Amino acid sequence: MAENKKMVEAITSRDEDFAKWYTDIVKKAELVDYSGVKGCMVIRPYGYGIWENIQKDLDRRFKETGVENVYMPMFIPESLLQKEKDHVEGFAPECAWVTIGGSEKLTEKLCVRPTSETLFCEHYAKIINTYRDLPKLYNQWCSVVRWEKTTRPFLRTSEFLWQEGHTMHETAEEAIDETLKMLKVYEDFYRETLAIPAVVGKKTEKEKFAGAEATYTIEPMMHNGVALQGGTTHYFGDGFAKSFDITYQGRDNKLHYPHQTSWGVSTRMIGAIIMVHGDDDGLVLPPRVAPIQVALIPIAQHKEGVLDKVYEVADVLKKDFRVKVDASDKAPGWKFSEYEMKGVPVRVELGPKDIEKNQCVIVRRDNREKIFVSLDNLAEEVQKALDAVHNAMYEKALKNMQEKTSVATSYEEFLDIAENKPGFIKAMWCGEKECEEKLKDVTGGVKSRCIPFEEEHLSDTCVCCGKPAKHMVYWGKQY
Repeated sequence: MAENKKMVEAITSRDEDFAKWYTDIVKKAELVDYSGVKGCMVIRPYGYGIWENIQKDLDRRFKETGVENVYMPMFIPESLLQKEKDHVEGFAPECAWVTIGGSEKLTEKLCVRPTSETLFCEHYAKIINTYRDLPKLYNQWCSVVRWEKTTRPFLRTSEFLWQEGHTMHETAEEAIDETLKMLKVYEDFYRETLAIPAVVGKKTEKEKFAGAEATYTIEPMMHNGVALQGGTTHYFGDGFAKSFDITYQGRDNKLHYPHQTSWGVSTRMIGAIIMVHGDDDGLVLPPRVAPIQVALIPIAQHKEGVLDKVYEVADVLKKDFRVKVDASDKAPGWKFSEYEMKGVPVRVELGPKDIEKNQCVIVRRDNREKIFVSLDNLAEEVQKALDAVHNAMYEKALKNMQEKTSVATSYEEFLDIAENKPGFIKAMWCGEKECEEKLKDVTGGVKSRCIPFEEEHLSDTCVCCGKPAKHMVYWGKQY
């Protein structure tokens, strides 16, 4: 038990130093390692396993809506990037450029993709000719580069993994429907797979994506009350189509510009999992993305028949679950601590006395609850436990978000909440950019997160200037 205690103490308390706690977990749970390039991370097998399960689930959801996967080049010629003025200005500070190829200076410098709207548009201009070619529903899984000044594993890194969907449609209505449909896909995924609740809605004009007509967002709250932009979908109208001369012959035999969307989520979601669900003993992983769903621990494994029975049980469970048998020579207490650190949702313990009684012990990671179950219906009991873990994790996160959401109806109240109570602030807003910027400046970073689809009427006036209010907005600090 001394070894067990030592391992637990290696994590900084979440309430003592949230940032250090986060860093301790990503290192101790072996999710990432730092690389020789500042701001770039090595995603280790366990961390990448989480991403693989995220990717598999989301990819299925995308394809159920008709989306196809493609792959675009990593490099964007400067002239291509310059074709959409607002877009290039929005990304200019974060762009990384290639100026030399081999030993030759390039005649035109190449941008390492920060996002791929321009590449998709260049391709769409070649393959879209008539209304029969629409819609085009493409997505790619890739990495992108944004030269961040301040980095933190998963949350903000110079290179990160993501998916980016880029679609083209005949009409504005179809494109807007697609934008909202993909937002719903993300919302469902966060709830059903990651056990994470979130606020969803529309970004303000100030916060929308560069080049978009409208940006929609999903905003989960971390345990400490700080928001994380969990995913965005964008309606571009026909602006990119005009810049890239993408036209199609319509049903009326006239030329039209198609309407475009884009949408994406990234490895930032792993950061959200850590900060929403983790505790002072390490990760707490949602069962549906956990690389190991069941850790099978033999007790007194040196005794005859124990390991044979453990592997027999493992063979049964592996038909339905991701299972790891730990038959190493570490003490059981150390193993318990290790798999708690890694956030494995369910632990199954099996020793000589259990074998005699044809039973085993199931231990949930989220609440440490232990139950004795018969080996005859173990798979069914494991599934019940995994579902219970998922549901409890969601409810706990939802309660945290609700408890850390406040209402402000005056400027003074807004400032007081921003100073003394972490979390979301619901408050009315006049719609003016000046008020948005003022609230951010005076509070040290409280920004508009989104305008929810269902707005509450909290008061008649803007919380900042006192003029007539146009919208209710969720405000908060962000990672």
